[in-house]
Amino acid sequence: MTFVQLVDYRTHQPEAMNDLLDKYVAQSQGKRTVTHSVVGKDRDQTDHYVNFVEFPSYEEAMKNSNLPETDRMFHEMMALCDGMPTFTNLDTVRDEHLNTLMVNRMFDDIAMKGDMSAIEEIFAPDYHDHDISNPEDKHGYAAISEDVEMWRAAFDFSFTRDAQMAQDDYVTTLWTWTGTHKGEFMGVAPTGKTCTMTGTTVFRCQDGMIKEGWWHYDAMALMRQLGMM
Repeated sequence: MTFVQLVDYRTHQPEAMNDLLDKYVAQSQGKRTVTHSVVGKDRDQTDHYVNFVEFPSYEEAMKNSNLPETDRMFHEMMALCDGMPTFTNLDTVRDEHLNTLMVNRMFDDIAMKGDMSAIEEIFAPDYHDHDISNPEDKHGYAAISEDVEMWRAAFDFSFTRDAQMAQDDYVTTLWTWTGTHKGEFMGVAPTGKTCTMTGTTVFRCQDGMIKEGWWHYDAMALMRQLGMM
């Protein structure tokens, strides 16, 4: 279970505090178990800061606390704070990136289940699609529906999401595709072969919709498995 520590403090030396955090990152390289850190500044009280520090688990957080680099950083931080900082320990009970949930509907509901009605629910009307297999970019709902219908007519397939990362408006998914060749594909009659290929899809989201997408995948591997090369 992901563990988050909330550090609430006041300081009139924010530049020195930033330098201290940078120094800690450099000195704890290869030792620390922190996976994510966010520092927020209070808009109404400019000396008030909150630091959200994320760990894979409570146990990993305790391991990080026992590092000499962490102990040294804490004492130096105290010297920069106006008063005693407060620490709140939080077990994560819900962690959702809404753009990621929306992107996963593309893979689960539209691509694998064939629910074409979901296209208008998650894609913007002016969606822009970049696909290495298409000679020109496609736009609009047809950009998704035409390609999904083509692939579903040729293969019974599934996606395994191997890794996924969300940053700002972008969601990147590293996936493995597995499909059984059941219909004509690029002029090749059904072979009944089960093929796999890996790929990466990057979606850009805006206003709660998917606005743009980039598809990169190992088409050459698929062609070799189908005997096209």
